[in-house]
Amino acid sequence: MVQKRKKPAAKADGVAPKRRGRPRAYQPEIALGKALDLFRKDGFAATSLDDLSAATGMNRPSLYGAFGDKRELYIKSYARYRADARAAMQEIFRDEMPIRQRLARIYAVALDIYLSGDAGPRGCFTVMTAGSEAVADPEIRAMVLEGLSELDKAFAACFRLAKEKGELPASADPVVLAQLASATIHTIAIRARARVPRKELEAIVKGAIDVMVAAA
Repeated sequence: MVQKRKKPAAKADGVAPKRRGRPRAYQPEIALGKALDLFRKDGFAATSLDDLSAATGMNRPSLYGAFGDKRELYIKSYARYRADARAAMQEIFRDEMPIRQRLARIYAVALDIYLSGDAGPRGCFTVMTAGSEAVADPEIRAMVLEGLSELDKAFAACFRLAKEKGELPASADPVVLAQLASATIHTIAIRARARVPRKELEAIVKGAIDVMVAAA
């Protein structure tokens, strides 16, 4: 005689026990943001899978299933960083305003980004970590070069417009000025990570802007 399997007993209140599934804390965008913060702070090599698992609240199989391996997660984190930075800057680059005011606002937003971080200033993902990984990884190198070129072009468009409006002399070269503007972005990112006080960084920015628009 075959015995029938007994069904699990219901709880006293009549509610069947819940099945265990993926933790509610798992949200891809939030997890990616946590990984981004960790990579940005510690870099690729110093960030372990255990670190990522602890930061995101996801075990290794879940991390692999959602983002791929550590390198893929790093690349996705860098792409997210660039998208966030672009979103923070694009309105300033697009709005019409005097070139000195535009530059001051761009650098102020950049400093807000570079000086943020619960454990101290995090600097710039491109300069502080992606630039190092670009040496040996062609895909990351392509992303870094694309980001640098994108910034140069955005600055060049600003200087070109300022030149057309008579804010800069006819001899001004928007491409060269854009490279100087980008170089200033990079230097304040490095100094921010080294915990140079904001007032000193703002003084560097003011001096750079004076040089770029001095001929006006």
